[in-house]
Amino acid sequence: MNRYTVAVLVKNQFGVLNRVTSMFRRRQFNISALTVSETESSEFSRITVVFDGEEHNKDQLVNQLYKLPDVCSIKELDEKNSVSCELMLIKMQNDSDSREDIRAAADAFEAKTMNYSKDSIVLMLTGDSNRLDEFINLMREYTILEICRTGSVSLEKGATTIRKVTNF
Repeated sequence: MNRYTVAVLVKNQFGVLNRVTSMFRRRQFNISALTVSETESSEFSRITVVFDGEEHNKDQLVNQLYKLPDVCSIKELDEKNSVSCELMLIKMQNDSDSREDIRAAADAFEAKTMNYSKDSIVLMLTGDSNRLDEFINLMREYTILEICRTGSVSLEKGATTIRKVTNF
């Protein structure tokens, strides 16, 4: 099974996200990350989906997505042709036994302290999924209170944009 990242440019209208994600459900793809936001124009939204599956099923899915009336463009992104990033907030228990180790790890991973209280420390970390996973694994030695991660956001390298080829 392979992991794929697909960016879908859609008309920014009510119900579009449901129609797109329903296509993944009907094709029995498990979505591991999903991000949605308006683009540089409020007329469009960009849906970035990370999912696992087989190549031929992924191709069928993309063809079916193009048949949806609100889908304008689809771009498959991979490590070679794109830049990807994820954001994570992680809340750690703040106690005197582990405070210095947590701070040292945060510094090594260039995590930013977003909130500091006598009971907890909230750190923000950005990077690829592997980097965030490594930080989580390091923090498992201490008390993790809560984790919140965004899905992957990705842009194609170079001057090409998802709006170059559209399905209007």
